[in-house]
Amino acid sequence: MGNTIKKQDFIDSIRDALQYISYYHPPDFIRAMTEAWENEQSPAARDAMAQILINSRMCAEGQRPICQDTGIVNVFLNIGMDLRWETDTGIDDMVNVAVHQAYTDSANPLRGSVVTDPAGERRNTGDNTPAVIHKNVVPGDRLEVTVAAKGGGSENKSRFTILNPSDDITDWVLEQVPAMGAGWCPPGILGIGIGGTAEKAMLLAKEALLAPVDIHELQQRGPRNRLEELRLEIYDKVNALGIGAQGLGGLTTVLDVKIRDYPTHAASKPVAMIPNCAATRHIHFTLNGSGPAQLEPPALDDWPEIAADSSASARHVNLDTLDRSAVGEWQPGETLLISGKLLTGRDAAHKRIIDLLDRGEPLPEGLDFNGRFIYYVGPVDPVGEEVVGPAGPTTATRMDKFTEPLLDKTGLLGMIGKAERGAQTVKTIARYGAVYLVATGGAAYLVSKAIRQARVIAFPELGMEAVYEFEVEDMPVTVAVDAHGHSVHESGPREWRMRIGKIPVNIA
Repeated sequence: MGNTIKKQDFIDSIRDALQYISYYHPPDFIRAMTEAWENEQSPAARDAMAQILINSRMCAEGQRPICQDTGIVNVFLNIGMDLRWETDTGIDDMVNVAVHQAYTDSANPLRGSVVTDPAGERRNTGDNTPAVIHKNVVPGDRLEVTVAAKGGGSENKSRFTILNPSDDITDWVLEQVPAMGAGWCPPGILGIGIGGTAEKAMLLAKEALLAPVDIHELQQRGPRNRLEELRLEIYDKVNALGIGAQGLGGLTTVLDVKIRDYPTHAASKPVAMIPNCAATRHIHFTLNGSGPAQLEPPALDDWPEIAADSSASARHVNLDTLDRSAVGEWQPGETLLISGKLLTGRDAAHKRIIDLLDRGEPLPEGLDFNGRFIYYVGPVDPVGEEVVGPAGPTTATRMDKFTEPLLDKTGLLGMIGKAERGAQTVKTIARYGAVYLVATGGAAYLVSKAIRQARVIAFPELGMEAVYEFEVEDMPVTVAVDAHGHSVHESGPREWRMRIGKIPVNIA
């Protein structure tokens, strides 16, 4: 008779794992990010990575989410054939009970981002259920579990193609990565799946992301097979693109490239690529019937000591006294420390606002964008003395289609988000003399510490997508698009792509 997995042990293990990964980066990821930060020569990229590392340590100490997007849950189960279960429900039901408990934990509530009826109403389930679950039956009497939480910004940049058998995979990757933009919050990891069928290649890419970051060990010992050669080739060539942290230009765009393959049809070469962001979150554990998983916290010595001091070179800005002539002086790539009141809004709120404007109806009382900034964010609920939970930026390109009517009809002065804006939106921003600023994706807890007050002023029924008014003090941001239409997401990577070939250092 094999080992017996008890229902409560299984639920408790997955619940605890989801809480654990919400505030602990994997140690291998921290080591790789630290090395990239130490080697970085681009000031903007180095500052972004410093914020990510500072945020990560703060989250480990405070046990609060690394990112406001606490992800869609992915669970991978290798179920031993000789296992027995002591349960009155199915495996999927047990996983979803664990997800519900983890995401509604009052000590560390995690943001509910999952919506049901995805092609229609898109109603938030409220507790991040259901999870995406993959089950595999294998020999043995143990249960191997991998739990991951995958953010929407990186998941949205997934790519798939079926190449001709003679086509070069590296060439395809080098076409895709620049087109992915910075919405996946680089530097991170690329998971690549090759072979099988369309759905198998995508699963291989997702599974590849769960392996430890070990590219530096591979560089030192050298490749032993074609896949390892391909990992090194793609790693070097993607970093040579100069995209850099947050797309600002720099030496490191990827910390590792992971590849898994599977036999495929002679006429096919399916290839999938899925990035993992700067909020890489996953853990592996094994259950053998002896009780729930025991998850040991990492040592704080795994994190570097970094002084958070950007005030010396930053421009201090009072949002409450700004006008267009003032923002017209800001330069692309310039660091600002902003203080004062700003409004928030994401996809659902933008659609509500534009629908009201299109119908000629007034905006909700108190919602006035004239001369103000909007921050693209959906924060985590606060706990204890917090005024708001982790509140990092969401990808700004999703709001591109709303930008012109907002600038035209409301007098909006500027926007704050993450990643680049589309070419047409950059022109629109310049035409209205507005600006676009970026906050660091993957530094949500650090950003939240700059928020002194928060209140919902419109659409409370939208939950995390409601419109808030934040009062901030010295919130760090970077000028990404100035009032004249110059974009740092264009100039930064271009500059560093040219410089990398002339830098006499190992950019790994």
